[in-house]
Amino acid sequence: MTTLYLIRHAEAEGNLYRIAQGQCDSIITDRGYQQIAALAERFRDELIDAVYSSDLTRTCITAGAIANTKHLPIQKRKDLREICVGEWEEKTWGEIGIEETEKLGLFTSRPDLWHVEGGETMAAVRDRMLAALRDIAEKNEGKTVAVFSHGCALRLVLGALEGYDLSEMGKTPHGDNTAVSKVVYENGKLRLIYRDDNRHVKALSTFASQNWWKHPNGVEPGLYFRPVELPAQAEALTACIRDGWTAAGETRGFSADVLLREAAERVTLSAYIEGELAGVLQLNPEKEAAEKTGWISLYCMEKPCRSRGLGIQMLGQAVLRYRALGREKLRLAIQRGNDPALRFFSQYGFSPVDAGTAERLILEKNIRPREWKPEMA
Repeated sequence: MTTLYLIRHAEAEGNLYRIAQGQCDSIITDRGYQQIAALAERFRDELIDAVYSSDLTRTCITAGAIANTKHLPIQKRKDLREICVGEWEEKTWGEIGIEETEKLGLFTSRPDLWHVEGGETMAAVRDRMLAALRDIAEKNEGKTVAVFSHGCALRLVLGALEGYDLSEMGKTPHGDNTAVSKVVYENGKLRLIYRDDNRHVKALSTFASQNWWKHPNGVEPGLYFRPVELPAQAEALTACIRDGWTAAGETRGFSADVLLREAAERVTLSAYIEGELAGVLQLNPEKEAAEKTGWISLYCMEKPCRSRGLGIQMLGQAVLRYRALGREKLRLAIQRGNDPALRFFSQYGFSPVDAGTAERLILEKNIRPREWKPEMA
């Protein structure tokens, strides 16, 4: 008999920023690294004979939780990868939801009917995953093996082992980041012992801060982004920023003329949710470019959208766009005394970097990908 622990990767930026990752190489977040440490502790006294992983970076780094502590190599396999979602890859789930509402509903509720251009079918993913697990089990007869893979791929496997047809897969749960499932292989058959156990990351759970997985069809409204259109959006843009300006306790005088001039000169994005303006994000790529720093010059949510967990999706756009420009740090300035903003940005890795001014506090976040450790290769 072979024992297989099937483990989902730690939180990656796609999970946090609500972006479809598929087979693109997303980066582990700060909370993800904390989840990896908790996973290592969970398996500290567990005998593991071999470690296998999808060849994507987020799974290989997560696999280090066991491989590094057990002094085992990570055996990478492409057939353990996440589903390829074709033209959806690297789009926000909000974008997908507004463009292809029906298909997004099928993605989690009726995967047998889902397919997009350039993507795999759910049946193909289920079959390659099951074949991979049987092959790994047969190559490790009598051993205990840790296998690292991805959310959708594991959901398909675990649902199949529970006896669900692909058309019924919407009835099965989603697994949290680093959730552990146990499977045994005996007499040519895979048998599920338990699934999606995340007790080691209860205080660090990704799902605890998100709601999409609670919805029956896995669809929750998310943000999508468009360049601001001037002069058509001048009134809406001004109203949003003026309201945010007041809520933040800004002591500087508000000037609509300055706002609209800078909106025309800088990268300014309108964030939408279900067709309604949700916020404004403005980037200033020219400022401190030589220092490999990216500046957020406006970051404002409409009042009905505040405290709904949507702000992180705007931050994700800033991080990804500046990283693509080769920037290593992200900065913004907030009004001193704006404690809600300080708590929000501190939660996602920002910290004060200098005195700023009497009224303004400058916050900075490192957005450079963490160095790949040789022992994880």
